[in-house]
Amino acid sequence: MNQIIIKSLKDIFSSTVLLFILKVGAISAMITWGLIWLLGGMFKGFIASYLSWIPWEWAQTTGASVAVVTVGYMLFILTLSVVTSLMIEPLLIKLAQKHYPQQKVVGSPSVATSALLSIRSGLLFLLLFLIFLPLMFVPLLGAVWMLWLWSIPLKAPSIYDVRALFVPKEQKVKVKNATILAMIAAAFNYIPLLNVFAPAFAEIIFLHAIVGSSYSTSQTEADHPSS
Repeated sequence: MNQIIIKSLKDIFSSTVLLFILKVGAISAMITWGLIWLLGGMFKGFIASYLSWIPWEWAQTTGASVAVVTVGYMLFILTLSVVTSLMIEPLLIKLAQKHYPQQKVVGSPSVATSALLSIRSGLLFLLLFLIFLPLMFVPLLGAVWMLWLWSIPLKAPSIYDVRALFVPKEQKVKVKNATILAMIAAAFNYIPLLNVFAPAFAEIIFLHAIVGSSYSTSQTEADHPSS
């Protein structure tokens, strides 16, 4: 797993990937601003109602303000994940050609499936986040809980994108430590501005986790053919 992380870190700070991240980040920011402008009042009303059980008015007001900012931040993260998944294909192919020159592109991710997986994972994340909102204020447990939540919108779409590009449909794919790898990528979300790196980093991590392992296996078989 260490090699996967090292390769991914080298890729994520390359000029090609940085330009991609800037483009995706700008698009996601505009979409998020539009969604907040349209739905901000509804979110604020829901959160105020949700926190009405708190007996202290000052705590309700403070909690609502923090929650509204947090929901906006989460919405940006989810939008970023969806946009990245929809635009990542050319970048993954370029990185695969760089690291694994013998690897062939065997297909292409379906836009509908990529969008569906991203939206479904995002909605699951948002639902769990809102239901268990108080957990985020628990020291240490809240940090781990949020890291796991952030991994949800990253894992399934990233695995699908890489698999659709490089793995034949009839071949099964099992990614070792998939949740941990997604949580490592999600750690970028703890740092404002650097959170734009998380979805692309997840895609690159799973590129090396899936293609790297199969590529190494095929190269070994080629070097040592069975007699």
